[in-house]
Amino acid sequence: MASTAKKAKKTDAIEEEPEALEAVDTCQNEIDALNEQASEEILKVEQKYNELRKPYYRKRNEFIKRIPSFWMTAIMNHPQISGILEEEEEDCLQFLEKLEVEEFEDIKSGYRILFHFEENPFFENTVLTKEFKLGSNGESPSSTSTPIKWKPDHDLTKVLPKKVANNRRKRGLENRTFFDWFTDNNDPINDDIAELIKDDLWPNPLQYYLVPDIEVEPEDDEDGEGGEEFGEEGDEEEVDEVEDEEEKAS
Repeated sequence: MASTAKKAKKTDAIEEEPEALEAVDTCQNEIDALNEQASEEILKVEQKYNELRKPYYRKRNEFIKRIPSFWMTAIMNHPQISGILEEEEEDCLQFLEKLEVEEFEDIKSGYRILFHFEENPFFENTVLTKEFKLGSNGESPSSTSTPIKWKPDHDLTKVLPKKVANNRRKRGLENRTFFDWFTDNNDPINDDIAELIKDDLWPNPLQYYLVPDIEVEPEDDEDGEGGEEFGEEGDEEEVDEVEDEEEKAS
């Protein structure tokens, strides 16, 4: 009898399942609609505050111009970005006077990174721009870079790869350099360096410029310690000798 009752309950549940699934689907659609609405409202807030931040970014860059090698120092102190810098590129980045990140008006469709350079011995460009289109309206993500007008014998994309294989400064990153990254547009959706610049370095570069030098504690000088011990023992021996001489004299 009990078995018959269980079968009846199971049959009722199976019959109710399609209706319940339809109700769950309806609720899920309503949740998704709210999530989409929330995303649109959050985007409007971001657009609003992007505009409010712009004059402060401009003012900040004006002050940064007064600080020699600010951007190069901030980049060199960044734990991830510095991993792709070669020494010759550090020399080049000495001439980087301003860095900017500009998000597209709708934010979600893309952004561009602008590197402003003083006159330098490496290339003729005064501004190098890398732009990312994130694939809105059904388009595939893509990126483009300003062609660099290298001066004779200063093309770092050709000179540096010959040295990379023997360079031990790389810290687990891809075997590429800063200007390799800038000119590479093969995989824009996975460009970690660009995202670090946009989301980490650009919002607060001061935290990286002010990274304190690591204080290295002096290592124990075994010889020095040994010398002190030897000196102490030597002093004791001298005292013993003086005492012996005094006893003999008496």
